[in-house]
Amino acid sequence: MAGRVLELDEVIAGIDPMAKGIAEKYLSWEAHRRPWLNEKRELRNYVFQTDTRKTTNANLPWKNSTTTPKLCQIRDNLHANYMAALFPHDDWLNWQAEDRESAEGEKRSMIESYMKNKTRVSHFRATISKMVYDYIDFGNVFGTVEYVNETRTDDNGEEIPGYVGPKAIRISPYDIVFNPTADDFGSTPKIIRSVQTLGELKADIDDHPEDGWKEDIFDLVVQNREKLQSISPADMNKTDGFIIDGFGSIHHYYESGFVELLEFRGDLYNQHTKEFLKDHIITVVDRLHIVRMQKNPSWRPAGSIRHVGWRLRPDNLYAMGPLDNLVGLQYRIDHLENLKADVFDQIAHPITKVQGFVEDWTYQPGERIYLGDDGNVEHMRPDVTALNADTQIDRLEARMEDMAGAPKTAMGIRTPGEKTLGEVQLLDNASGRIFQNKISFFEDMFLEELLNDMLEISRRNINEKDIVRTINDETGVLLFNEVTPQDLSGVGRIYPQGARHFAQKANLVQNLFAFANSPLGQDPSVTAHISGKKVARLIEETLDLERFGLVKDNVRVEENHETQQAANFAQRDLQETEALTNELATGVTDAEAEAAQAAAGGVDSAPIEQER
Repeated sequence: MAGRVLELDEVIAGIDPMAKGIAEKYLSWEAHRRPWLNEKRELRNYVFQTDTRKTTNANLPWKNSTTTPKLCQIRDNLHANYMAALFPHDDWLNWQAEDRESAEGEKRSMIESYMKNKTRVSHFRATISKMVYDYIDFGNVFGTVEYVNETRTDDNGEEIPGYVGPKAIRISPYDIVFNPTADDFGSTPKIIRSVQTLGELKADIDDHPEDGWKEDIFDLVVQNREKLQSISPADMNKTDGFIIDGFGSIHHYYESGFVELLEFRGDLYNQHTKEFLKDHIITVVDRLHIVRMQKNPSWRPAGSIRHVGWRLRPDNLYAMGPLDNLVGLQYRIDHLENLKADVFDQIAHPITKVQGFVEDWTYQPGERIYLGDDGNVEHMRPDVTALNADTQIDRLEARMEDMAGAPKTAMGIRTPGEKTLGEVQLLDNASGRIFQNKISFFEDMFLEELLNDMLEISRRNINEKDIVRTINDETGVLLFNEVTPQDLSGVGRIYPQGARHFAQKANLVQNLFAFANSPLGQDPSVTAHISGKKVARLIEETLDLERFGLVKDNVRVEENHETQQAANFAQRDLQETEALTNELATGVTDAEAEAAQAAAGGVDSAPIEQER
């Protein structure tokens, strides 16, 4: 057998020792996290199953197999409210400069407009939505950014416009491995697994020669597949060292038409060349060949892959998720619910005790049973204590909500005992603070970094003018401006304006209204020293009313004056209309009335006519 394995190694030409080393490291890290993966599969079963047959509750000795989707409900509630906190409105990000030049209105407006345009057109929110699900399901989120050009050419040679710019990319927690004992995620090497067709790999090589792809390695990959056609499938199946995840054996793998790519990112010491490679991107194909190698082009520290965890663990970069500790409680709820159902079934269809001679009968209403002298039929009633489990189930569900940081108050569900919406927004209970802390941590450690990665990769890759839509802050005029790399070169950061400011503003609004309605807030000796103009500006800012233009100096005085003028005009028009109406009703004009009056008083009307 050893000879056959050696023969296989000889057939596969150009094996790179560094590539095999990266592949071995991937297999090692993947094997060490298998218990964690098993836990996630168990959780997934409970979240997405419609009954208990595919969960650990399947082992219970009961007939009913209903599952109460409490985990799924908590998951959906967390996701909906996390997204609402991250993106409370359309104007959810801004640019904060760190020098005077970058703080100029035009520069700031250009950067903000560019990022708002790119996040909208690239479906950024949809991608973040998937990552928020990872935050909940896995407790770990991984993402990166790419600069893409989705412009295509049709069969007639005409260019079809497509999106050009930065794009957020989700990395499945299943597809990335790293050293979980590292000090921080930025310092540990990462290996990302992906699967492509040969055609897709060839397209990447042709479309992105600047990324360090090696076309000769692609040709070698194709040649190896052709050579291995002559090797016995039995020989290849016996070669354990070439087993590929998801394909079974090297034989099945090469026949599938797909290639496996392992992308290494980080620092690597090449033991064969004695060379230390600092912050490199190395792509391995077939776990045998290096098809790409380049220095990480990102200017930003900590590499270009971002990570955030829901519940951090000491000395372990794999964090826990909000649902991990709730599987046991879900198990208990399903157990109690099915226990109740089984008891109900026993009440409706009780076990029947038959003693002595009893003729066969059909169990149905109105049926007669004929008994012998010593015969007897008796229903054995079950213990109905289990039917009182509803209270226990309610407690378990409430406990699950609190532990996940998803209480009804934090989810916006109000109870009859609550007085104001501000009490809900304040999130003044422990579970509410957990909710706010977790989504703020996601925004601070992940979303903000991802946005600034998008801005950075745009600065490096934009090689021609781009068009973005902006609005002049002073005039409100809609403008279409050309964006150059220089326009994006300001010193500063993009900050999302969502979760971190949600609780602060809610708290401020709550306190503001509480003060206004308090005796102190209505005391003239206090209100005499409070600026109404500044209070109006504060309300405008905290309630995000700037874009509506509601606050303007002395606008109420101007509007009252305008209203009074309109009222005076309306009153005059009304009086004129009433006078005209009276004239029409009587059929007498002013001239006729004057003539009649003159005749009655003996006054000559001729001078009047003469004057006219």
